[in-house]
Amino acid sequence: MKSYNIFMSGVGGQGIGLLGEVMIQSCLAAGYAVLGVDTHGLAQRGGVVVSHLRIGNREKLFTPRITPGEADLIISLERLEAYRAIVNYMRDGGTAIYYDAEQQPIHVRMGISNYPDTTDLEQAVADRHGKLERVYIDDLPDVRMQNTAVLGRIASFELVEGVTGDIIREQLLEISPGASREANLRVFEQASAARA
Repeated sequence: MKSYNIFMSGVGGQGIGLLGEVMIQSCLAAGYAVLGVDTHGLAQRGGVVVSHLRIGNREKLFTPRITPGEADLIISLERLEAYRAIVNYMRDGGTAIYYDAEQQPIHVRMGISNYPDTTDLEQAVADRHGKLERVYIDDLPDVRMQNTAVLGRIASFELVEGVTGDIIREQLLEISPGASREANLRVFEQASAARA
């Protein structure tokens, strides 16, 4: 297999760290070599947090960073960050999965710039001949479980050969804090079953 590039993005406090760790461990469990790097510096300020994850054969992976325009899969926990990731990182024919949360930055609240709507994301993906999957759960018990909902939807597709829904579920349960394990599992299963 050639390298497969996964670019994850969101806003500090949304759980990109947990999302990234589950994806890393799932890819390792499926037998892939994995390289990854993420940014945590802005997490405490509600700023942008991104994670680069590259998988494949060890001999073909040289750097964890994904070159703009080469992400096979975009995973995002916020609509503006999904849009930015699609425009800047998605390859032609790639896939984007995002949780439809909205956290407007100050320049949007001040009226300096516009916030993208779902049609903007659809057009950006169409321009790249790709696929787009929106995730949203009306009765999500805790906003910190948006990452779990996205993992559930990812588990319902087999986007990376060998990284099955069962593997993702197992890694989520292994990594989730004990007190929230059962609630995370319920959200995971709900999102997985909601696949269109």
